[in-house]
Amino acid sequence: MIARARWLVHPLALLPLALLFYDFLIDNLTANPIQEITQRTGKTALILLILTLVVTPVNRHFRLPDLVPLRKRLGLYAFLYATLHLSIFVGLDYFFDWELILLELSEKLYVLVGLTAWLLLLPLAVTSTKGWQRRLGKRWKGLHRLIYVAASAVILHFLWLVKSDIREPLAYGAGVALLLTLRLPPVRRWLPRRTPE
Repeated sequence: MIARARWLVHPLALLPLALLFYDFLIDNLTANPIQEITQRTGKTALILLILTLVVTPVNRHFRLPDLVPLRKRLGLYAFLYATLHLSIFVGLDYFFDWELILLELSEKLYVLVGLTAWLLLLPLAVTSTKGWQRRLGKRWKGLHRLIYVAASAVILHFLWLVKSDIREPLAYGAGVALLLTLRLPPVRRWLPRRTPE
């Protein structure tokens, strides 16, 4: 059942993009469409990134190995939305004005942290194939632990971006912190493993 449901990841992950395109067609992207598109792609990237991190503890606790392939798919979709988010910032918001973009990077920490998060995700996306996993061997797992650093950077990016009402980024941050805690060896030993019925 879970193995068949894995294919739902593709339409569900692409749904926010389809809705975004639909809202564009019917002119329903608020008074500031570029900001709306930027925010929606960024938030979708964050949600998919957190879902990527959820797979391992759920598999470990409930012994559901059929879920493991979801990590790669969710992670690649998270990178897709993060790349769209960055591309909109560079192309639509700043029209590839590299001088202005560099100025933003030097003056606004949330922009710098956001770019750092994307740069951390880039090698993970590139090395997500089985071929790279074989080539890197034991180093592959170490490299892919950067996803936790990237997720933390995304939370910081979101937190510094909103400035006033920080409840939403803090909620996402609490989720990432919980997932990081579940990776700690004492916590992993303390949590019982359940066998699916």
